[in-house]
Amino acid sequence: MSAWLDADWPAPTRVRALTTTRHGLGVSQPPFDHLNLGLRNGDDIEAALENRRQLERALELPSSPRWLRQVHGVDVVRFDDGAVDAEPQADAAVTSMPGVVLAILTADCLPMVVAARDGSEVAAAHAGWKGLASGVLEATVAAMQAAPADCVVWLGPAAGPQAYEIGEDVRDAFIGHDRRAESAFVATRPGHWRVDLYALARQRLADAGVNEVHGGTHCTIRESHSFFSHRRDRNSGRMATLAWIEP
Repeated sequence: MSAWLDADWPAPTRVRALTTTRHGLGVSQPPFDHLNLGLRNGDDIEAALENRRQLERALELPSSPRWLRQVHGVDVVRFDDGAVDAEPQADAAVTSMPGVVLAILTADCLPMVVAARDGSEVAAAHAGWKGLASGVLEATVAAMQAAPADCVVWLGPAAGPQAYEIGEDVRDAFIGHDRRAESAFVATRPGHWRVDLYALARQRLADAGVNEVHGGTHCTIRESHSFFSHRRDRNSGRMATLAWIEP
């Protein structure tokens, strides 16, 4: 099994984007087997660091990934020079500098990559339901120098609409913002719904002016051999979504 899933989208040739899987590389032991890339989810730190080193070598990355301290918020950081903290608190990042590798961690949350059509800029965002409801995708698009209509988006593996069940608080957070969000929820039992994060993301991106969105075909909960899932396993590893402009 491959250690990563390349983004399937018509991005500029110099832009690379991918999401890692849970196998193919790595030394972590169950339940983090094998390619856990998170440092704060219970795995042995040295194992996770070794996994990061193995991935960097296998991909022949132009630089070490710029990791974030994710907090399910809407802050976006730019990595266009050396003035940013080594691991800033944010849930999205943007760069126009070739060779800078953006990185976010997920295990059911939605990873998004945005590229300017001319290859001049790339962004990556982490959208749990709280961040998605609060507008992290819109904030990421707004932080780019490229106009939204001049961008293309890839949605990486996340909890899918046939498996991700939520309660009233989540549904209310989206419908309170826009009644059109109702179409992304399917009732399951009293006070609970299945939610389509991909549909919600597409709706918000369209409102932000992004006309071309790809991906959104995987389910981290159901595809247990390929992906980590906090919802499924509770004690779980983390995948990484990486994006960069080739030097």
